[in-house]
Amino acid sequence: MSLDEELVEALKGDWRTAELDEQDRVMLEYVEKLTKNPSSMWRDDTDALRAVGFDDTAVLQITLIASFFNYINRVAGALGVGREGQEGSVLTPTFSQKFQYASVRKHTQAYE
Repeated sequence: MSLDEELVEALKGDWRTAELDEQDRVMLEYVEKLTKNPSSMWRDDTDALRAVGFDDTAVLQITLIASFFNYINRVAGALGVGREGQEGSVLTPTFSQKFQYASVRKHTQAYE
């Protein structure tokens, strides 16, 4: 297993076990708190990001990217994306494919 594969496996399981630098660790702490309890975010959370070298633009980008993924995951979960054909699923396979395509297309347009 290569170093990158080991890192991916550690991140999939528990990011705290991964070999990360301080900046990445602080960023993931921020993103986890934003994901699990957004109403508990305070200035000290963004100050922690700044203390490890993130400027205001980076803080905004981290917040927007994490929030976008939280949003899209909640929409997908509510609509049953990935559970097509299972009892209780709210989506038809055709609708699910359209949703997934639209989501990926919107995300990748920023890189074109």
